[in-house]
Amino acid sequence: MIDRTISICLASGQNPVVKCHTDALGCPVTTELTEKRYFMHRYMGMLLCMLIYVQAAMAQDTEFSRCITQLKHRAKQEELPSRIIDEVLGKLQLQPRVIELDRAQPEFTQTFASYVNRRITPQRISRGQVLLEQHHKLLSRLHDEYGVPGAYLVAFWGLETNYGSYLGSMPTLDCLATLACDQRRREFFTDELIQALFLLDRESLTPEEMRGSWAGAMGHTQFMPSAYNRFAIDGDGDGKVNLWRSKQDALASGANYLHELGWQRGQRWGYEVVLPQQFPYSETGLTNRQPLRYWHDLGVRAANGATINDFATKASVLVPAGHSGPAFLVFANFDVIMRWNRSEFYALAVALLADRLVGAGPLVRPPSTREPALSRGTIERLQRQLNELGYDAGNIDGLMGASTQAALRRFQAAKGMIADGYPDAKTLCALSISLGSISCR
Repeated sequence: MIDRTISICLASGQNPVVKCHTDALGCPVTTELTEKRYFMHRYMGMLLCMLIYVQAAMAQDTEFSRCITQLKHRAKQEELPSRIIDEVLGKLQLQPRVIELDRAQPEFTQTFASYVNRRITPQRISRGQVLLEQHHKLLSRLHDEYGVPGAYLVAFWGLETNYGSYLGSMPTLDCLATLACDQRRREFFTDELIQALFLLDRESLTPEEMRGSWAGAMGHTQFMPSAYNRFAIDGDGDGKVNLWRSKQDALASGANYLHELGWQRGQRWGYEVVLPQQFPYSETGLTNRQPLRYWHDLGVRAANGATINDFATKASVLVPAGHSGPAFLVFANFDVIMRWNRSEFYALAVALLADRLVGAGPLVRPPSTREPALSRGTIERLQRQLNELGYDAGNIDGLMGASTQAALRRFQAAKGMIADGYPDAKTLCALSISLGSISCR
């Protein structure tokens, strides 16, 4: 045994070093220990950390067990079969990874160019066209019955699970129970868990079959349990509704869902347009819906040169990448797509993919790929600045939602800038927000 004396800092838990912690008066303190004692203390520290971790895990499991007991009472009130309550609900396991994923927030937002280019790829277009032809008979029947063209159904399928190539592998019931026992969205996920248990009973499923995303979405079209119970239908005629195993069930359920959400037969989602140089960008956004005559009189034209007609139809103008990017006129069916998923980017990706599947070309004015992705912290600073200046941007959440865009348009208009609601470099500088890649000089 080497018995030389070394100076270490017990607070560091690292290899022996001279730099140490300070006492209450701020004076440096070192602790003289032999090498044997140093490793003993380090070993004991590791054991202590393990003990703390185990105790925390035990406390979490105890809380989860209490929650499951409460969920059993709720399930009895909902008149779920006792065998489901005892044999399924009572055996669900906590999934700590689900809480981690629920709390995780991406550091950077995606630009419109990044979002669309990652989802509308040549491979996804070509594969979707093959599937459109492969399921032509079914999709034609669904179009006749529900009014939804097959290209939209295949586009949703492509964005949700890449045409079924990845349905998710998380245990749905365990995930929903974990989220139902978490404070953040307890009521919502409790309802979804109850719906999932009813679904398991109705379709004679096993818990092992029910796998999907960490948030509980399932099958080829990633339905939440409540949507599954309300809108999923038998598309292959076998008397069952299985969105994992049956592509026909998934496509038919998607058609029924969009129909119930208000899909208007014979109307498209919208199309790309070209805006005149002096266009009033302050009028962009989903909340400003005007007859096509109004937009035509302002100089709005279809990007492909087609004539704009049916002037009574109401539409909104969207500029998801600001005035320098593409512009779109969107109709009522675009709102229906957004009821499936509230993201404007998602809805545009579905719509544009559907167009590409039936032969449309790429955007006439594609978004720039040079625009930097803004961090959530930057957007929070933007929201805070707008609120302080009297432009109500809503909650400070780091997301460029409708309220933030509307507030930004008002700020830009007041400053004599192009009021497109897009946080470009000029706008960020006007708000005294600087980025490493942007110079405000």
